[in-house]
Amino acid sequence: MSRDEKEIKISIQFSNREFRRLEDLHQRYDNELESLNKYRYLTQDQEIKRIELKKLKLWTKDRMGQLIRGYGDQVNG
Repeated sequence: MSRDEKEIKISIQFSNREFRRLEDLHQRYDNELESLNKYRYLTQDQEIKRIELKKLKLWTKDRMGQLIRGYGDQVNG
């Protein structure tokens, strides 16, 4: 992440409710994944949950990136 993106992220954290919600979700998904990764073997249901969490975590990260880029375009545009 570039310096400009870091500054935009700090700014958007204060001004954008969706961004804060996505950050919270991303952290929650990460915590749940971390919990599942402690097991040496997963049941089929746990493996499905792990895959689902990875997809959700990626989706939230992508959406936060979109918001950062959009915010940067507004500021710089």
